[in-house]
Amino acid sequence: MQAVSTLHHDQTGVSPLGGSGAQAGGASGRLLPEIWMQDGAKRVEQALARLLCAEDDGETELMAAMRYATLRGGKRTRALLCIAAGALADTPAHMLHDVGAAIEMMHACTLVHDDLPAMDDDVLRRGLPTVHVKFGEATAILVGDALQAHAFLTLASLDAPGDNRIELVRELAQAVSAEGAAGGQAVDLSLVGKHVELDRIVAMHRMKTGALVRASVRMGALCTIAEDAAHAALYCALDRYSACFGLALQVVDDILDATADKATLGKTPGKDAAAQKPTCASIMGLQAARQFVLDLLRDAREAIASLGPRAERLAQMLQRANAYLVKHVPCA
Repeated sequence: MQAVSTLHHDQTGVSPLGGSGAQAGGASGRLLPEIWMQDGAKRVEQALARLLCAEDDGETELMAAMRYATLRGGKRTRALLCIAAGALADTPAHMLHDVGAAIEMMHACTLVHDDLPAMDDDVLRRGLPTVHVKFGEATAILVGDALQAHAFLTLASLDAPGDNRIELVRELAQAVSAEGAAGGQAVDLSLVGKHVELDRIVAMHRMKTGALVRASVRMGALCTIAEDAAHAALYCALDRYSACFGLALQVVDDILDATADKATLGKTPGKDAAAQKPTCASIMGLQAARQFVLDLLRDAREAIASLGPRAERLAQMLQRANAYLVKHVPCA
């Protein structure tokens, strides 16, 4: 494939842990998925702690609340997707960790705002009190605003050519714009209590959740590979992959909201039904929704098949999602 043949030899077989890929992954010289995912999440966590290090002035708790919103765990799926796509482009690890941190700041921003009483009105996130519960509603609004700003500051300060930084900023801004997460949230709120077609729910999910997933994948490659005619096939494959993956993530979330307990979900279960929100799960039924996720993960795998072994980490992200589905949403 032309888009991949233009890329130079993969250096990601050298483990960022300090040893060779062969040491960590066996004779193949590749890192086992649990090795690079655990390390990637750890390095992104470290980058977040470093980038959000300013001390509060003693009169406010803004930075403490920002760190609370971001440094409380989470699967770091979006940052890992960025790292996995970066492996295709031989993007330097340190750059991917900072870009992943910027993405996680933006993701945290959307979660903090989504949890507000005026939005989804939730009191739990990742098993802990939401930011507005712990710090107050006004501080939570400011936390979301500041995290968004710090995400863009992180991208603007990357050790990368100016054109690359501009593309990264544009990509992340697009993902949370009126055509992305913000617009998707607005649509979500407008559908409460209504009977709508499945296509409308899918379109909303592609904005509210899918846009940031798409940006996460694209940003891993955009650090070093321009989106131009020579690489059109590469970005087409990545976009197909992320469209399927992002929708699958949201449908799983819909299913778990209806079936999981508070400990598994990390937030209040049953919120969608209580708020009369139409979801893929409520419209299709739980088992049909589960099969829909499996179909989406299969389609995502097919989307990157032509990229060959360089897309191995993106394929491993699909395996991880499939394993999570099987564990938490078994067949009836």
